[in-house]
Amino acid sequence: MSQQKIRIAIDCMGGDVGLPVTVPAALLFAKQFPDVRCLLVGDAQAIAQALRAHGSIDASWYEILHASEVVTMADSVEVALRRKKDSSMRVAAQAVKDGVADACVSAGNTGAWMAITRYVLKTLDGIDRPAIATSIPNQKGGATTMLDLGANVDCTAEHLLQFAIMGSALAGIVDRIERPTVGLLNIGEELIKGNETVKQAAELLRNSGLNFYGNVEGDDICKGTVNVVVCDGFVGNVVLKSMEGLAKMIANMMRDEFTRDALSMAAGLVAKPILNRFRDRVDNRRHNGAALLGLRGIVIKSHGSADAYAFGYALQRARGAVQNGLLEGTTRAIDHLRASLREAALQENDSKPQSESGS
Repeated sequence: MSQQKIRIAIDCMGGDVGLPVTVPAALLFAKQFPDVRCLLVGDAQAIAQALRAHGSIDASWYEILHASEVVTMADSVEVALRRKKDSSMRVAAQAVKDGVADACVSAGNTGAWMAITRYVLKTLDGIDRPAIATSIPNQKGGATTMLDLGANVDCTAEHLLQFAIMGSALAGIVDRIERPTVGLLNIGEELIKGNETVKQAAELLRNSGLNFYGNVEGDDICKGTVNVVVCDGFVGNVVLKSMEGLAKMIANMMRDEFTRDALSMAAGLVAKPILNRFRDRVDNRRHNGAALLGLRGIVIKSHGSADAYAFGYALQRARGAVQNGLLEGTTRAIDHLRASLREAALQENDSKPQSESGS
């Protein structure tokens, strides 16, 4: 009996480029992973034409889901959600909702993708807001899971606790880390540092039952001090974009240095294996694909500027999330922690009368 294929709904129209990126990426992805069936979402005629341009006539790896509208990078959330109800984003998310797809991926407008998937799929019980999470390579040769990366600019302490729960579940399931350590991003390790929201979040995390390390600073992300780093979306997005810019700058400087003259070129040939390994580690394309955690379905967000190589990694992340049971594992983790918090609250209430009577 053959195993059922993993079905991934791909918003083929989204991103800065659209079809010239998404279709070749899906084609290569399907060749690499024959256990996957791609649901190509968008203008059916345009997708078919793009497939023919790549010589793809074998329909066993894909199915086209027609969508008559496209959410552009300039569209507001209101336009995307209320006026474009047959967009490729909406149809891809609905495929997950209807059980037609196991996951959905888009490189399109982040705000629109977040709003549409939240509206269509709804959030898990106990989660107020979804969060964007991704893996950032660290000095230990692994990766640090970081969230939120831009979905929620203004957060309460309770939101940061929820992010920690979801990030811990992600690291535990996908990276197979038992009891991942969680750090709260702050301007210092000391308890007195940070604004009131961060201080309150730290108190909640200390009493959450998670493996809370404490406050961490920005350099701890790349050091790999903890497995999961939690922050609000404003800070997280700034950190992520700064790291991406730094990685590109370093890669360009190294390339320029070793192509400047004959001696440098000779040195470059000797150092090439090392440089290639370094390039792979800092190449943000290899870490493309952020999970939107907290939804009743697996949703992946790719960089809007991703090329076919990078978009392929976003598709791989979707496949891995399905394979590893990310949705089920996150749901269990949230339910378990909620039960633990309820039990702790009951115990605290039960102890109050005894304490008062003894005073």
